[in-house]
Amino acid sequence: MKERTIWRNVRLADRPQTADIVVEADGRIAELAGACTASGGKVIDCTGMYASSGWIDLHVHAVPGLDPYGDEIDEIGVKHGVTTIVDAGSCGADRIDELAASGQQARTRVLALLNVSRIGLQRIDELSELPWIDREEALQAITRHRDFIVGLKARMSGSVIGPNGLEPLHIARRLSGECGLPLMVHIGSRPPGVEEILPLLQERDVITHYLNGKQDNRLFDAAGEPIPALLDARARGVRLDVGHGTASFSFEVAEMAKRSGISFDTISTDIYRGNRLNGPVRSMSHVLTKFLHLGYKLEEIIPAVTSRSAEWLGRPELGRIKVGEPANLTLFEVADHPSELIDSEGEIRTAVQTIQARGVYTNGQYLTC
Repeated sequence: MKERTIWRNVRLADRPQTADIVVEADGRIAELAGACTASGGKVIDCTGMYASSGWIDLHVHAVPGLDPYGDEIDEIGVKHGVTTIVDAGSCGADRIDELAASGQQARTRVLALLNVSRIGLQRIDELSELPWIDREEALQAITRHRDFIVGLKARMSGSVIGPNGLEPLHIARRLSGECGLPLMVHIGSRPPGVEEILPLLQERDVITHYLNGKQDNRLFDAAGEPIPALLDARARGVRLDVGHGTASFSFEVAEMAKRSGISFDTISTDIYRGNRLNGPVRSMSHVLTKFLHLGYKLEEIIPAVTSRSAEWLGRPELGRIKVGEPANLTLFEVADHPSELIDSEGEIRTAVQTIQARGVYTNGQYLTC
């Protein structure tokens, strides 16, 4: 039988306040106050720890059977403080039903970006054959999973698109217009160049891997300044997502972005089995620690995995803590102990403070991380 849970003396990450959070057995937040009167049930002493709405990872790969880009849902979700994951294009129309069914069995909330290629990541050159971009199959998949598919994914790297140039993105753009869903576009190795990709993106579209260190295809020039196409895209409302991944995060480029005032909208991991177990990603906590090390404040970092991600998803309730609503919470600490950090270019740094998830409350249950 489920019981009341009380988080005592927890610091709220979204406001300068220490509070008690009382979650009733039905999973709803009953009290949120400086000192709650409730007693009984499971009491968790949260002194010195923080609570936020449940972390959202906007870019993961969560189909266990895919190699190399796969993993178990809860291994990259609730076990590491993330209550909602968005699988970023592991599946096209051919396998999206399988992912949706798997999500129903997990403790982590699962949403998905539909790969515009029907084969998804069954091959890593999924846009190299234009017939694989099947409009009818994609639209049927979206119709079947209206509450599950939240956007489209196109990986616009030379190794993915083969000889097709910008044509996969043009097709994805038309499909986006038909179904009313935004695009997340992966940028990587040329061709095409980022200066060709960015003009095709619209408000609410997302560029992921925006801090990649690829010398010939960065969003920042040799002097560390944002390229004009990036500034134009930002003015149109194009979003920037970290998408750390195995090969897409550079400390050097991240510092260029910070100096230029080109900040992230969302922080995501691009996590899968290989970069979780062997680095450089490890976990959402580990990725967030990198931004704390770069000099961002906690109040800048946490909204990038809570309220801003929830707003983009069109599910603002996932990004807030509110009495009367279902509890969706992450408990974490910021500890004064060093941790070793490595970026995708092999640069090693040492953080003096470390963010670490300690627990989540989701789907009516408290789980330790």
